[in-house]
Amino acid sequence: MRDIKKVAVIGGGTMGNGIVHVFAQNGFDVKLIETKQEFADRAINTIDKNLSRMVSKEKISESDKVATLERIQPLLSIPDGVKDADLILEAVPESYDLKKKIFEQVDANAPSHAILASNTSSISITKLAAVTKRPEKFIGMHFFNPVPVMKLVEVINGLETEQAVTDLIMDTSRKLGKVPVPANDFPGFVSNRVLMPMINEAIFCVHEGVAEPVHVDEVMKLGMAHPMGPLRLADFIGLDVCLDILHVLYDGFKDPKYRPCPLLVKMVDAGKLGDKTGEGFFKY
Repeated sequence: MRDIKKVAVIGGGTMGNGIVHVFAQNGFDVKLIETKQEFADRAINTIDKNLSRMVSKEKISESDKVATLERIQPLLSIPDGVKDADLILEAVPESYDLKKKIFEQVDANAPSHAILASNTSSISITKLAAVTKRPEKFIGMHFFNPVPVMKLVEVINGLETEQAVTDLIMDTSRKLGKVPVPANDFPGFVSNRVLMPMINEAIFCVHEGVAEPVHVDEVMKLGMAHPMGPLRLADFIGLDVCLDILHVLYDGFKDPKYRPCPLLVKMVDAGKLGDKTGEGFFKY
C-alpha cells in the first residue's frame, strides 16, 4: 500500500473546499475537481478567506497560506484530475445516483493503486463500492463541518474494505490533525444514526406544540451541555440534508422511529432550508 501524496477531491462546495483546505495545508498536493469554472473559483476564494482568517488569528503565517494555495490545482475534468492520484475523495451532494455516476468515471480513469473514498454522511459505502472494480480499496471518510475546525473523521469500512486501506486512511487522517474513528457500514454510521433521530424529535416538539424552537434549543444547551441546540444545528447542516439522511435511515432500517417529522418535510418543500436560504427554524 503506497503512502498518499497526491489527492483529488471531487466537489468544491461546503464540505469539499474544507477537505481541500486541510489536505493542502498539511502538505498534500490536491486537485480540486468541479463542473464549472465559477464553482472552482468560488471554492478557491472560500479557502483563501478561511486561510486569511487563520493568518489574522496568528494560527498560520502568510507564507503558510501562500504555500497552501500553491498546492491546490483546480480542474474541470474527472479523468485529468484522478489520473495520477493516490486518493480520490468524493464530496458531492447526498445522491446515490450522482455518486454512482462519479465513481464509475473515477474507477475507469484512476491508477490501479488509488484508494477511492466518499465523504457521504449516510449512503452505504458497500453499495457505492460495488459500482467499482476495486471494492477492497473503497472506504468512507466522513468529515464534519466546518472541516478546518472539526477534529473528527468517521472512517467507514465497506463489506470488502481491506484492513491495509483502513490503516492507511486512519494514518492519513492523523496527518491532517484529525481524530479518525472507525465504524462499520450501517445506515447513518454512528454520527447520523444518533444525531438525526434527536434532531427529528426536536422538530416533533415544535410540530406538536411542546415548545418554540428557541426554547427547545435552550433546554438542550443548558440542560444537556450541547454547544448548539438541535434546531440551530439542523439549520446549519441544511434541513434538506437532514431530510435526506432520515430517508436513508428509514429506508435502511424500515423502523418507524426514523420517520421524518411532517414539519421537516413541509419546510423543505417550502424552500426554508436553514442558513443557506436565510431561513429555517430561525432567520439569518
